[in-house]
Formats: sequence, structure tokens, C-alpha cells
Amino acid sequence: MFRSLPYRRVQLSRALATHTPSRTVNPVTRHDWKKVEIQEIYDTPLLDLVFRSASVHRQHHDPSKIQLCTLMNIKTGGCTEDCSYCSQSSRYSTPTKASKLVEIEPVLAAARKAKENGSTRFCMGAAWRDLAGRKRGFERILEMVREVRGMGMEVCTTLGMLSPEQARQLKEAGLTAYNHNLDTSREFYPTVITTRSFDERLDTIAAVRDAGISVCSGGILGLGETDSDRVGLIYEVSNMPEHPESFPVNALVPIAGTPLEKNDPVSVHILIRTIATARIVMPTTIIRLAAGRNTLSESEQAMCFMAGANAVFTGEQMLTTPCSPWDEDKAMMGRWGLDGMRSFEQVSVAKKEALRLEQSRDAAASSAQPIL
Repeated sequence: MFRSLPYRRVQLSRALATHTPSRTVNPVTRHDWKKVEIQEIYDTPLLDLVFRSASVHRQHHDPSKIQLCTLMNIKTGGCTEDCSYCSQSSRYSTPTKASKLVEIEPVLAAARKAKENGSTRFCMGAAWRDLAGRKRGFERILEMVREVRGMGMEVCTTLGMLSPEQARQLKEAGLTAYNHNLDTSREFYPTVITTRSFDERLDTIAAVRDAGISVCSGGILGLGETDSDRVGLIYEVSNMPEHPESFPVNALVPIAGTPLEKNDPVSVHILIRTIATARIVMPTTIIRLAAGRNTLSESEQAMCFMAGANAVFTGEQMLTTPCSPWDEDKAMMGRWGLDGMRSFEQVSVAKKEALRLEQSRDAAASSAQPIL
């Protein structure tokens, strides 16, 4: 049911051992969306909206492909931020307890297990505001990145705010993508977080983008926001100099002890509407169905895929919230005729990785030149 319109192959001039060519029809995308335009798309009758987004999806992606990603919490709890949805904040009394940064080998074991189960992106998250004063910890994370990238997997981290120099070091280590969500609209953001400004988040995203790392930035639905806030979130990310390589769509999982513990679950219709709108506005972006997916029925997930979602988190856990296990996800994908993406199958990610490898080779060749 997912195969319809043909798609065209785009072959990179330099092939990577871990990627296959991605597909696109028209790589030119808009970066000048107005909120009123996005709102008009968002307000389209739902079935018409999904039909339109499904058509856009097929123009830019293989509709039979879903990327499987696995997320590991490498440093739990004790964060000084006051994100009102997060159980890892030290400001709230929650079941999540603080722990130190894990050692390298358990991370590599988890990455190997994820790869064996079909995940092609391995993500590592640390509950920090930033990396200030964490030199030894950062060096350990750089080694984790190098080792996981050496397995042929895409590597993503989320470590809080970054400086341009830290972003550069992560790029050199082989980091594929950096996750830094905007969470919600600029207008609603101060009601959710007060310890980090919206513009500080944009500064980190700019540092990541300038370093040549793919940006992964999305939001959370169910924070108490309105439809206009969901439109505002898509407006912010779609008007960046480059559209994020991926746009995670999370449904709030209320956690006891956090200020949002009594929030009602977001409806699946809002989830689908947000995915479909993001797909139309950012046609080449990977849309990641993230936290809260385990609460959806199989048919509801299929509607999300139809609307344009083409990546999921799978495995044992998503940071501090439940995740659908690999076996269940692979069985579901089999029933719907879906296959897993290979590493670096998305053309924008593959291009940045090819450039990084070329720069590494040039640097190695330069250092090997004799001094006359």
C-alpha cells in the first residue's frame, strides 16, 4: 500500500561503504514560510491533509523505508535545568535518580546490540545543561562517538548547549547529527522552561550547523500548547538556513513529580496533523516519531507513516520513557510492507559524511608530508 509514484535516484560522486543513494525529485525547499501559510496547511481537513502530505512524501522519499534509531541515556538525572516535562531535572522529586557518565564499553555493547537488531542510528543523551567543566567527560564521549561511527552506524548525541569549538570536536570525531529540540513555539516556550532561553537553543543549533553536523530539532506535543504553538514550532525550524535533517515529534509522557504530570495525553489526530504539516513544509527532512509512540495502536502508527513520518526510536528504552522493542517494531513493519533504512541513506546526511571523510583524508595526507 505504500508504493505508488516512482522516485528518482541521486548518486553521490563519492560513495560511502555504509550508505546507499537517497531519492529526491526536487531538492529545492522553501525557507521563507509565513505562519499564516503554515496555519492554513495545518487547518486543512485531516484526510485531505494526509493525502497531500503522503504525496509530498513520495516525491522526496522511498515510502517503504523507515529508519530505526536507538537512544541510550549515558548520563542520567541531576540536570540543573527546569524543563517542566523532564524527570531528569534536579529541581523535581521524580523516580529518576542521578548517575555518573557511563563508561565506554557498556555504550559500545549497547550500540552493537542495536546494530544487530536493525538500528542504523545510535543516539546518546546526557542530562546536562552544557559541557562547561566536563573536559574528561567530553573526551570520553568523543571516544564513544569515534567507536560507534567505526561500526558503520550513524551517531547522534544530545548533550545540552554546545560552543562552536565543542561542535567542531564532535564533527571531527565522526558525529553524524546533534539533537537539540526547540520543544515548542517561541511564544509558549517561557512557560515550559526558564533556565535556558529560546535564542540560546538557536545558538547551539547554529554552532552545530556551522560545524557541518546534521541538525536534529523538533518538539513535544501535549505541553499545554495550542494549535498556533505547534504551527509556531514548525515555522521556527522551517525558516532556519537549512531545514533540520530530522524533526522529532514527541508526545508528552507525563511523569510523576514533574509540573506537567497531570497533563492529558495529546490526541492522535493532533500528532498526525503535526507530522503531515511538517512533511509538507519540510519535504526532505526525516520526521521521527519519537516519545509516546508506544501508546499508539498499530493502525495509528500506520497513519503517522502515511502522513510522512519515516523514522522511529526502537529498543529497550528512550532515555526515561518506554520504547517499543525491536521485535515488535520489525513485525509491525513486516505487516505494513516497510523496510529499515541503511546508514547514511538520507542524501543530506550522506553528503556531510562524505565531506567529513574527504577532509579527514586531506588532513592525514597533509600531516604525512615531509618537512623540507
